[in-house]
Amino acid sequence: MAVLCSGQTAYFSSCSHRSFSKLVPSSMPQFIRHHRVLASNCSPNLAIGRSHRRRRSSSLYVTPSTTSLVPVEHSESTSVGEITRSDFPILRQKVNNHDLVYMNNAATSQKPKYVLEALRSYYESSNANVHRGVHYLSQKATTAYENARVKVASFINASDDREIVFTRNATEAINLVAHSWGELNLSYGDEILLTVAEHHSAIVPWQIVAQKKGAVLKYISLTADEVPDMDQLKKSISNKTKLVVTHHVSNVLGSVLPIDEIVTWAHSVGAKVLVDACQSVPHMVVDVQKLNADFLVASSHKMCGPTGIGFLFGKYNILSCMPPFLGGGEMISDVYQDYSTYAEPPSRFEAGTPAIAEAIGLGAAVEYLSGIGMQQIHDYERDLADYLYYSLTSVPNVRVYGPAPSQITKRAALCSFNVKNVHPTDIATIISEEYGVAIRSGHHCAQPLHRYLGVNASARASLYFYNTKAEVDRFIETLKSTINFF
Repeated sequence: MAVLCSGQTAYFSSCSHRSFSKLVPSSMPQFIRHHRVLASNCSPNLAIGRSHRRRRSSSLYVTPSTTSLVPVEHSESTSVGEITRSDFPILRQKVNNHDLVYMNNAATSQKPKYVLEALRSYYESSNANVHRGVHYLSQKATTAYENARVKVASFINASDDREIVFTRNATEAINLVAHSWGELNLSYGDEILLTVAEHHSAIVPWQIVAQKKGAVLKYISLTADEVPDMDQLKKSISNKTKLVVTHHVSNVLGSVLPIDEIVTWAHSVGAKVLVDACQSVPHMVVDVQKLNADFLVASSHKMCGPTGIGFLFGKYNILSCMPPFLGGGEMISDVYQDYSTYAEPPSRFEAGTPAIAEAIGLGAAVEYLSGIGMQQIHDYERDLADYLYYSLTSVPNVRVYGPAPSQITKRAALCSFNVKNVHPTDIATIISEEYGVAIRSGHHCAQPLHRYLGVNASARASLYFYNTKAEVDRFIETLKSTINFF
């Protein structure tokens, strides 16, 4: 048995509060040169500039390269959505002679040309296995892969890029924590607190581990405003609590939880906190050092990156005490006939050949989002969120789930809803086939929440920074027409 516990620099200039600037990374090769939108009031963690350096082989040190960004003139009246739409080729198509309106971003986001070109460039000029060769292509691929890790670490302000573990998706990241940390640390009678609004991926892994270890799952209900009850959560934390599992932003309710407060309550009794940040990392500034959560997970495909890769953030002192999740190549230090010793994190949790192109694509997505500025994205989407909510609630017989926006309560830019006497799948089908508007219908991987709300399913419109108010207007028009059809 093994013994446990023994980028690129973006320079952001100042700009006025209501102004954006398109940017060109002038030092990038022509095939990945791309305009960016400069954020005002950028958070310090959005500039990828830490000098992380990690050694992954005896002959290779990885150091991020630097890129300077050159402003380009634009119209002062242009919104983030109007500026960035041209970066997404898929949005240019028509569906049944209607312009595509894509409003299923909580399920997956679209990919900008910058990310698509990064993927193509890897396969055309760098394709090789990583950490497994001294030849030119392997060194080049390894550098790009590890630089992607540095970019992700800086994007969420991790203190060390070794705290970033690449996984297939956020689901695998949660399973990693459940089966590694959970099976090592949970005992009979220990309690895991969750909210009734969690995604299945944050529930099922803990059900499996709890059944093995004799732990107990306790669920926090909703307030009258349909937000997870923070008073109940605070009162439920006790010396029996070993873990709190919570979303940052609900994929159904659109509510945003005070993670920093939850962490403080949990840590006061020695419990750990795992944050499902799949609906927050793509849409707002997320600083893991400020949140102080022990674990945080997110998925690339929801933040303009490729499918097939996500990441786990874990505090390094915790990761270093966790046993491997999977066994195989790369995650070992030495292998003998009767036992093995394991590599340090993150390698310990990345068995086998990783998703190399996908990691590089995720790194490119982080660069793209940072070029716009996460605070700028968040500010724009908050305006869109209110516009969507009030537009939907103005339609007769429409029931929107989750809190109403206010000066205190902020909603994410998504609305799950039902129409009286009309099945949500009928709505989603007709507005897609007849009008080219893409929304989702179903339980959104949140069956316990839907049962709590007393419904089997709902329709959901979810926006991203490339959506516009004009698209919201079109969605509302098509929804009204669909309702009138019934």
